[in-house]
Amino acid sequence: MTAKPQPSRPTDAPERRARTAPRAHAAQFLAQATPASALVNQIGRDIVGGVHEAGALLPNEVDMRERFGVSRTALREAYSKLTAKGLVHARPRVGTSVRNRADWNMLDEDVLAWHLQTLPAEEIAADLYALRRMIEPGASRLAASIRSDEDMQAIDDAFAQMKRSTTDEAALVKADYAFHVAILSATGNGFITAFSALIHTAMLAVFEISWRGAEIIRDQRIRQHGDVADAIRAKDPDNAQRLMEELLDSSIEDVREAFEPRNQQS
Repeated sequence: MTAKPQPSRPTDAPERRARTAPRAHAAQFLAQATPASALVNQIGRDIVGGVHEAGALLPNEVDMRERFGVSRTALREAYSKLTAKGLVHARPRVGTSVRNRADWNMLDEDVLAWHLQTLPAEEIAADLYALRRMIEPGASRLAASIRSDEDMQAIDDAFAQMKRSTTDEAALVKADYAFHVAILSATGNGFITAFSALIHTAMLAVFEISWRGAEIIRDQRIRQHGDVADAIRAKDPDNAQRLMEELLDSSIEDVREAFEPRNQQS
């Protein structure tokens, strides 16, 4: 299959300047936090955002309680949750220190949300696409080899919803996510399927960015999804893998396109 020509993209459209990193899903997730978890969210965001560097001791208990206006029990509960997420480590008579980033549970939904809230979204998107580039093409290959009729129907249903949602960005993002999840599920491998659930919040946020970057070539991106579906339907593993690689490569270019006005101004 020959590559489709890439339409030129205007770089001077005034409305493009408004395309910045949407944080809707991360904000929505954090807004749903209960009062009891507000302290965990605040300290977690501070750690992820670099307020407290790796290896550094957090302020002592008295200072932390005064700063946040919480009880000793609430603070200790927050530290317990942060410890479970791999962000901090408590040592008797020493204090609570920040662990190295390599020790953090990056697939924890809270930790992902804190990254989306505090770090440049372009950086998060690039890291996520690198991970997806390693997993999804292989998953598409496997899906094309073993998919069932029910699996194919789920992929087709999601793709049909994408085509119906070209003018509704929220619905399009949701359908796009469902499309990729359906392909992962078609592998019949529970570990692969769990991948999308683990990074659900981040994927939705990044899908928003990529579809905004692809605003003027949205129909072409829809067709690329359809090409992947066709290859899986035809049980053509080689094409399914190649077309998913091309789709992901195009998507990360859309992310860069969405951030281009911001980068040009900086």
